[in-house]
Amino acid sequence: MNNKFIRIYEDIAAHIRTGEIEAGTMLPSELDLSESYQTSRETIRKALKMLYEEGYIQKIQGKGSVVLDIRKIDFPISGLVSFKELAKKMGHRAKTQVEVFEDQKVDQSLFKTIHFGMDEQVWKIARVRNVDGERVILDKDYISQRLVPGLSKEICNNSIYEYIEEELGLSISFAKKEILVEEPTEEDRRLMDLDGFHNVVVVRSQVYLEDASPFQFTESRHRPDKFRFVDFARRK
Repeated sequence: MNNKFIRIYEDIAAHIRTGEIEAGTMLPSELDLSESYQTSRETIRKALKMLYEEGYIQKIQGKGSVVLDIRKIDFPISGLVSFKELAKKMGHRAKTQVEVFEDQKVDQSLFKTIHFGMDEQVWKIARVRNVDGERVILDKDYISQRLVPGLSKEICNNSIYEYIEEELGLSISFAKKEILVEEPTEEDRRLMDLDGFHNVVVVRSQVYLEDASPFQFTESRHRPDKFRFVDFARRK
């Protein structure tokens, strides 16, 4: 089996990750790459296809392949986007690991944080997001069992929002968010790769269904070097 295109893909991807091939630059042409790697243009096309699918390059008709900025991932502030939707732009560079999935009753301390009723049953979920082999996000969720029944670890590993919208037929409407910078907790250091980082960016959100029922409280903890929080603003 000819795996030369995989070796070429890995070589170019490594140069992009280290910044030796800078974001915004064009890759050499298929002909130039085939001469450089001493292989066929078909092998180069397979390597470029893989780079495109993994989110390293964008193909531009008639021009070639432009290198994308993979060091920072655009994270919309005002939008409601699931990690699965965000991960589609990154190909197989992003993975999810469910660390905690359990039942919990809303007690006094939790009641102060989330907008659920006392003694209400919630799903307590913690998921680690791995990008380019590094654990860079810790997502902690509390989700109403009354409004979102039947949740499972397998669903959490795929997409909770996809399950809510496609399986339960509910409409996710809006969220109230706050963004803070905090010192890492022991849990952050245990579950994330934070060597050399002394802060995490924390996004706390209370998320509501179309009828204004709060169904989710989420705390998303990010390693600061990997994300760029973006929004669009217009002066009225």
